[in-house]
Amino acid sequence: MTDIGVEPYREITFDADGDADPAERAALAGVDATDLVLFCHGWNNTPSAARSLYQAFFAAFPALLANSPQVRLGYGGVIWPSIRFTDETIPNFPHAAAAAVGPGLDDATVSALKGFFPGQDATVDQIAAHLAGQPDSEDAFNDFGRLTRQLVTTAATSGAGTVGDLAAEDGPGASPAILTDDILALCRTFTAALADTGMDVQPGPPGPSFSIGGSLKHLWDGAKEVLRQATYYEMKRRAGKVGQLGLGPLIGQLAAARPELRVHLVGHSQGARLVAFALKGLPAGARNLKSVTLLEGAFSHYVFAGHLPDGLSGAGALSDAQGRIDGPVVSCYSHFDTALGVIYPLASALSGDYASALPGLDKRWWAIGHDGIQAVSPCTTLTLAEALRDGVPDSGCVSVDAAAVVKDGGPPSGAHSDICHKELAQVVLAAGRIGRT
Repeated sequence: MTDIGVEPYREITFDADGDADPAERAALAGVDATDLVLFCHGWNNTPSAARSLYQAFFAAFPALLANSPQVRLGYGGVIWPSIRFTDETIPNFPHAAAAAVGPGLDDATVSALKGFFPGQDATVDQIAAHLAGQPDSEDAFNDFGRLTRQLVTTAATSGAGTVGDLAAEDGPGASPAILTDDILALCRTFTAALADTGMDVQPGPPGPSFSIGGSLKHLWDGAKEVLRQATYYEMKRRAGKVGQLGLGPLIGQLAAARPELRVHLVGHSQGARLVAFALKGLPAGARNLKSVTLLEGAFSHYVFAGHLPDGLSGAGALSDAQGRIDGPVVSCYSHFDTALGVIYPLASALSGDYASALPGLDKRWWAIGHDGIQAVSPCTTLTLAEALRDGVPDSGCVSVDAAAVVKDGGPPSGAHSDICHKELAQVVLAAGRIGRT
């Protein structure tokens, strides 16, 4: 058994198609517990990094339940094939990778990209060479754009669906402009956005010119962000698929094998998307899922909406899915999360008409981890202090402003990964009515 400092702990590993390891599935069903908290990581590209996150987050739970002898809490870690750029630092996280400086890719990120896009090692190497060399050439940028788009379009047409599918899952959005528009314009847009997060980059002059003194070299910071956001479309699809086809049915299997076991899902970033989409795959009649807690979720704040507001048509991808569980869906959010407050809205708006407004000021493109669940009625909104003092509703959608603790981290992601706090563990316990007398 893997030792992460709490017991009993079990892992469940999914492949990119949502298939789970059979031995791990059996071990999970056999856990000696009254309640099982299953945590799903976000942008971690190795199981060891995910385990370090789980160890840090779960550390607070035993003491919080010391006066609840009726509760035997089991802990679970979901491992799924995601990717993490190593310059996305994690505040106060003991095994955080050293941040990569500048637009280049370090060896760990190159290796992660090759694992994420199998069979495209040569393409990844050429992309890395462009980012390392930063050639002052429009042709080099065009080649970088071609190679980056080749990664994602090849993945999308190898049985994964179309490129348009990758943008539309949350509701708004058409074919992602990040995969089709002029690459220099995109690099300039993202360079300026990185400057807005506090990164030490040169956003370039205002107006139509792309250059500073005739040079394009300053745009390679934005180019690296284009690469990061291009991989986001594939990860978005994968997280939804693993959630719907893998985790959701697994919870149904647990309901059949262990109907008395109360299950609670927790997800961070893209892992929040994964556990949310598990609701689509939850079999009818399964009532063992007692809570879902989303920590800085990197997907649309309209995902649970029955009707999209602000001139958008249709419904959220998980419209009314909150009614499928025997408990609440709780979204913890923070305005200190610049990954979701600046970069995510820009990438989302690029799926539509990004030229019409500054995406950060246009709430159509905000993430659920930026301002909580939107366009759902009823939906209870609480401060963290209120949630800790009074608890959360027993059902429906709940948004908790966690900025009181989710507040530390450097650019470009800000506080996106600042989630290992006792207070957030308390929110999970409150959402699941764990230890409540």
